[in-house]
Parts: sequence; C-alpha cells; structure tokens
Amino acid sequence: MSKISVAVLGATGMIGQRFIQMLEDHPYFEIEGLYASERSNGKKLSEVLKVRDHVYLDETMDMEIQTMDIKKISANCRIAFSGIPSDLAGPTETELAGEGVAVFTNAGSHRMDEHVPILIPEVNPDQIEAIKDQPTYSNGGYIITNANCSSTGIAAPLAAINNVYGLKQVFVSTYQALSGAGYPGVPSLDAVGNVVPYIGGEEEKMESELAKMLGTYSDGKFNYAGFKVMANCARVPVVDGHLESLVLELEQQPTLEELDACLSGFRGEPQELGLPSAPEQPIIVRKEANRPQPVFDAMAGRPARAKGMAVTIGRLRQGNGYYKAFAMSHNTLRGGAGGSVLNAELAKARGLL
Repeated sequence: MSKISVAVLGATGMIGQRFIQMLEDHPYFEIEGLYASERSNGKKLSEVLKVRDHVYLDETMDMEIQTMDIKKISANCRIAFSGIPSDLAGPTETELAGEGVAVFTNAGSHRMDEHVPILIPEVNPDQIEAIKDQPTYSNGGYIITNANCSSTGIAAPLAAINNVYGLKQVFVSTYQALSGAGYPGVPSLDAVGNVVPYIGGEEEKMESELAKMLGTYSDGKFNYAGFKVMANCARVPVVDGHLESLVLELEQQPTLEELDACLSGFRGEPQELGLPSAPEQPIIVRKEANRPQPVFDAMAGRPARAKGMAVTIGRLRQGNGYYKAFAMSHNTLRGGAGGSVLNAELAKARGLL
C-alpha cells in the first residue's frame, strides 16, 4: 500500500519536531518535506534539534528544512501537519485548505470557527463530519484542529464520566510544563524555583473548548455541552507533562469503585479500529497515593507508537458531594503533535483522505 505524502509545517519548533517523531516509519504517512521560515532554509534537522528524549533515524536527521511554499505543498502533499504559531497559522492553513490540502493543526487559530472540529478521536469522533460543511471540502481541503494541551489532558476523563454519570460543574487547576510555552519556553530566571499563576488566554480556552468538544454537531452547527467549566492555570518548572487538579459535581453519585471502573474501562473509536497512534488503554487509573507525576506518567501509553498518548488519573476521592482527582498528560504528544496525527489516522479510517 502506498503511503500518503505529508508536509510538516514549523519543523524547527518543538511541536513540529514532535510531528516528525510521530511520523517516522508511520504505516499510513510519509514525510514529503519539512517546512519553516526562510531563515532556516537549507538547514538539516540535526542543526535545529529541540526534542531531547527521542533518537531520530539518521535519514531523518539529514532532512533539510525548506521555506514554506503553499503551491509546492499543495502540489505534492495530501496532508499538512501544522505546528506553526497561531498568528501565522490562521491565514496559512486557510490558504492550504483552499488549495485542496487536509490540514491537521496544533494551532488555536481555527478552533472556534464554524464547521471546524476540535477533535479528540476517543471523545468526539463524529464531529469530524463537520468538515463536510467547510467551503473547501468539495476540492478536498479542510481544517481539523486538536485542542489546547490542557483541555486535551482532561477531555477523555470528562467524556467518560459525563457519558455515564453526567457532569454539572468542572473546577480545574492546571500545573503546566514549560514546553507548553514553546521553545525555549519560559526564561529560566522566571521558571526555576517558581510558579507563574498566569498563562494568557489559557483559562478562557479551556472553558470554551471543552464545552464544544463534549457537545454535538448536527444540522450544520455545534451544540455545546451544558456543564460549567471553571479553570485556573499556572506554569510550573517541569519540562514535559501537564498535571491537572479536578473537582467535579456530577448528576449521579457513583462509588469510587464505579468511577474507577468507568475511567479504566473507557475505550473509543481509535481503540476499536486499532489506529496506529491510539493507546490500548486511553485512561490509566493509578492506585498509589502519590501518582500521577510528570516524571513517571507523562510517557504513559502502549504500544510503543502510543507512548505519551494515554492520560493518567490518580487520587480519586469523594467528599461534600464532589469528586476529586488529578490528571496527567504529555502536552506536546497527546496534547500536541500526537493528537493531530491520531486525528489524521481517524480521517483515513473514515475515508476522508
């Protein structure tokens, strides 16, 4: 079977290089080119390397970065995986979709657009059908976004619980890794030994994106979920992995054992289809009193291609009519490039490529 040619946009950045990592030896996709700004033109990946926890193939390290070229990408690639900054992503992705390219983006420019799904395949796979209402769909072009990295980390647990017991209110506090700020992240003198209790726009994104994702799409519009989300977001001196504190008010009152079983047993369409980047168990519940932690749980997920794609839940508790827990996810894999690659795998499985 011939593989689908793809472009990686923003290949000099952290998310772009996570895309490259996820696409190495991929069974469906083959990298046609790595693209970035003109100042990186001609440089090899090895010269601009930022990912420190993955050993790339020699042939990958020798790939040269090219200047972004919409016409060239649209002529040679069915898919563009976008890891470029949001201010540039908006018009670039719109233009690519207009040229017939399927764009799978980590940027936030189009997340709240009409007919553009914020897709997490275990959570809202049917919302992928919204692309058929995008004006560029007739020529094969469309845009699919993944969620903000902090929204992604709790979307699957919230969906699992909401499907069975109903959500009324969600209170979330995030402890977000430095890599979520891009490379080089937060200046060391601001980060080391410190917690920064402000991430611009993050709380607003969580409160709106989760309602869109956990809602439905019908009759050409998104119908938002009815529960309330209230978020506090902070940056902490951790390299990778977002830890999030949850306090939930539910419609029903399950036991902790029932809630554990609901989360541990949760599976979605990616698991049913056996998609390459889908973790066999998308939500892992830890019993230890001191888990999850970034150093132990950020890379959770099996098989090997799905490392960093599972969400880990721990410290399930109940009191005063509320349920409490901590969630951990890898922000540049599950919450970044890996999420977009999984979205493309679902699109292929549904015949949308």
